[in-house]
Formats: sequence, C-alpha cells, structure tokens
Amino acid sequence: MSDCCLTKGDECSSEKESAAKPSCPRCGHAGRPVSTLTLKHQVKSQFLPAVNAGGFHFCPTPDCPVVYFSAGGSVLTTGDVRRPVTQKDPAQAPVCYCFGFTPAMIRDELAATGKSTVIERIAAEMKADFCACEIRNPQGSCCLGNVKAAVKAATAERAGLA
Repeated sequence: MSDCCLTKGDECSSEKESAAKPSCPRCGHAGRPVSTLTLKHQVKSQFLPAVNAGGFHFCPTPDCPVVYFSAGGSVLTTGDVRRPVTQKDPAQAPVCYCFGFTPAMIRDELAATGKSTVIERIAAEMKADFCACEIRNPQGSCCLGNVKAAVKAATAERAGLA
C-alpha cells in the first residue's frame, strides 16, 4: 500500500508520473503509468507476453475500449482484461478491488442507514496493511478516489429520490 493513499485520500501512484504523458491511441487522453506487476494480475493469460515488454499506461476514459496502451503501440482493451474496470464498466465493476465494495453495496448501505461507512472501513483495512491497490486495482493506484466519487454519486442520487 502506498502511504499517499492514507495521507492524500485520493488517487496516488507508486510510480512517478512524467510531465509529458503518453496519450491513448484511440481517445487521445493522457495515460497514467502502470507497473508490469499490475498488468500481470489484470490481463488474460494470452496477453502476458505483450505485458512483459513494459511501458504501459492506463486509459481512464469511460467510453474508450482501451484499458492499457504502450508508447510502442500495444493496446489492451476491456476484452483483454480479467474483470470489469471501474472507469469502463461502472455498473459491473467494484469501486474497491481490495475489499470488493461496489456501487450497489454503497447504495444499499445508504438506503438502510442513511449514510455510508465504506470509506472509513477501507481506511481501517489500509491502516492494517491489508490493501494492495497497486496490484488489484486495474488503474494501478489507490482506489479511494473512485470510492469517494461513488459515495458522492450514490448520496446525490438518494437525495434526488427523497
């Protein structure tokens, strides 16, 4: 777990990001570097040889099918990864890959109790050193930014229904 996950409370990366980020060849959005270890855990086995070349970046654009791309031209799409990706398939993907929290779980807790404790529960697990966001999260970094956005969206949705 990265220390910045606990101190900043939003997305962080264990790798330094360069000023000139490579862009996704399909949507043009700047990508975030992702470690080879993260990719090895995320892609289907037939794509492992491509992953070993390294230099991959994560594309966060929701309507772009590319999940990972390299400056060398390699592209891995939603069909090439083992599970749904939060940014690409928010209805099916978890918002927290370490502890399995989903948007539906957040909505259910809000409906039952009027508040969500997911962020606090994740923070407690992180302090116990049980998270591995850099490996389990397809974006290769802390998921708290995704979790906070999901809690905010579910809270706003609930407020609109009342």
